[in-house]
Formats: sequence, structure tokens, C-alpha cells
Amino acid sequence: MARSLIKRRQEAERERLEAYQATLRRIQRAERPAPDFQRALNEAKRGFAGILVREPDAWRPKLKTRDPARLRLAAARHLFALYRAPHALEEIWLDASGLDPDEIELRKRWYVVAVRGRSLWKEEAKEWLSRKEVHWLLNPPGALGFDEAIWQSIARSYTEDAGAALRIARSKVARTPRREMVFWREVARFFCVNQTTLEAMDDLCDYLAARHEREPGYSVKGRTLASLRRQMREWHRDLEMVARIEAARRRAFREKGGQDTGRWAGSPLDDWSWTPAAKEARMRGEQFSVMQLVTADELVAEGRAMHHCVSSYAQKCISGQASIWSLRRGVAGQIKRLLTIEVDRANRAVQVRGLGNRSATPEERQVVGRWAQQRGVKLPGYW
Repeated sequence: MARSLIKRRQEAERERLEAYQATLRRIQRAERPAPDFQRALNEAKRGFAGILVREPDAWRPKLKTRDPARLRLAAARHLFALYRAPHALEEIWLDASGLDPDEIELRKRWYVVAVRGRSLWKEEAKEWLSRKEVHWLLNPPGALGFDEAIWQSIARSYTEDAGAALRIARSKVARTPRREMVFWREVARFFCVNQTTLEAMDDLCDYLAARHEREPGYSVKGRTLASLRRQMREWHRDLEMVARIEAARRRAFREKGGQDTGRWAGSPLDDWSWTPAAKEARMRGEQFSVMQLVTADELVAEGRAMHHCVSSYAQKCISGQASIWSLRRGVAGQIKRLLTIEVDRANRAVQVRGLGNRSATPEERQVVGRWAQQRGVKLPGYW
């Protein structure tokens, strides 16, 4: 039986109401929990319960926020603060992500010491900062992060130019490992004297980090912006050359198959080392070594250090037509490259060259002769 018009209208109205109520249920916000003040207090006082300046029960917060980070900061201010601290020290209560437990504890200690009005330099910071630098840390020009504030304070100890110090604080200098602070202090001082843009500093920091990792004794003392830029350009060219050599090595690997070890096969001869028997040499800790260069990085670094074109021999090394060896002398932990040696498939030394393609000295000839005799390498006829 056909439904009447009234019934159809009633059913349509009921369906509309049900759809409306379903939409309300879907979009209605869940009831917000009350701020967890006790949790904030517990998190703030953890590890510092013995040095509170106020009792936890005396906290009467008038906070509408439910954000755990802001509640934690407010609790820390109540429990420890007799004086205000800069954002750099308060930041640890707001966000500790990415930090290891020791770093978190260190930053919280710095905050607690500072807001209690005690000497931050004496009790915590003198391992890293001078008294003057601690002053600038506690009186920053703006809302800086912890590491940024530290490097701003270091830079201000070298320059009166607040703008230059802020650029250094916002550069990649401020994102370097604290265990390497001695080297990066030197870099910060360099940029205070040789001012440049933030972008230029970041580019140079990439180069300096790579150079420092490869040569821990490297220093920017006595250098200029122009010389650093030149070295950076050479570094970029080296990176490009390494990339080209690596591409050729990977192509050869794909053709031959097997497991890619990140190096070419090279000569089967082992590396060699020799310690002179003379008493004076033993006292100096002198040792000679001949090592094979089997990666693009090693080959390019040898060419750059020795000022010759050995990196152009990469294809010969990859194909197995030649192997390249480096004679080095070590004294008291310092390594010096002496000669670069090319050896062919028949174990014949076809080239022996020093810095700038110079010939070997008589002393170097004797060492190479020992290596050749022990490893079965034939030396050139002019030797």
C-alpha cells in the first residue's frame, strides 16, 4: 500500500534529524582533561628535591593551559626561581627532544643554579665559558636557544659588534659538538674578525667541519676569508672528483658483480711498515709505511696533499691495470706523506714521485728499496 504524503514527510524529517545528530557526535570535541599540576611538579623536582626554594604544596597556579611543557616550566619557576632566567635556560623545561640524559641533566642544573642566584660560572659553566661569557649568556639580546646563547656569549667575548655575534650564534657554528669547542671557538673568533654573511659562514662551516675531521690539527689561525674560500672551492672540486670516481667504480662493480665493499680490488700485495733500528729513530718514534690507496677519497686526498695528478689514475686502478701506493713517515704521532708510487700489473714501480712531482731523495730511495725487496716489487731502471 502506498504511503501517504504525511508519512513520507515524517520519515524524511526523522532521517534528517538522525543525520544531524550523527554529524554532531562526529565533530563534537571530547571533554578536555583538567591541567595536571601534580605531574608538572613531580617532573620539575625530579633529581632536585633537596634544593627547593618553595614547597610544592604552596603552588597556587592560575593557569588555563593544559600544555604539559608550559605547566612544567611554571612548576620549575615555583620550585626553584628566586630570579628570572633567559629563555635559553628555561627552554629545557619546554622541550628536551633529541637530547641525551646527561645533556638534559646539565641544562636543568644550569637553570636551577642561575635562578637561585648562585654563581653559574663557579658551580657549572667554568669548564666551557669564562666569567664574561657567562654574563652574556645570562643577558642575551633576544630569545635564543641554549646552544645559540652559548655561542653568542663566546662571540661577544671577541667582539663588541652584537650583530656579528648573533650571526655566529645562528650559524652552523652553534650546531657543532661541544667536545670540539676548542676548534670552533677559534672559528668563532675568526668570523668575529673576518665578518661575512650567515650563508657564507654556513658554507665555510661545512668545509671546516670536513677538514677538521680529516685533520684534527687543522687551524684557521693566520688565514683569511679569501684563503678559506679558495680551500673550500678546492674541497668542492675534490668532492666532485670523488663522486665521478665512485660512479666509475660502481659501474665497473655492476659489470663484474659480487659484493660491493666501497673500494676497488687493487693489488694483492699487503701494506708494509718499517721501524728504523737506529737509537735516535726509536727515540723519535719514527716509522715508515707504504699503504695502497683503494678508494676515491684516498686517491683524491693524496693528489691534493702531494700537488700532483694521481687522481687521474683512478680508471687504471678500477680496471686493475695499476695500483697506487703512498709512502709515509710517522714521527711522534705526526704523519707526513713522502712519495706516491704507481705499480703496474707485473708488480713494477713505473712512477715514484714526491710533492709537486719531485724526485725521491736518497733517504726515501733507501726506504722504497726496502719495501720493494720485501714485497717483490721491481723498481725503475733509473733507480
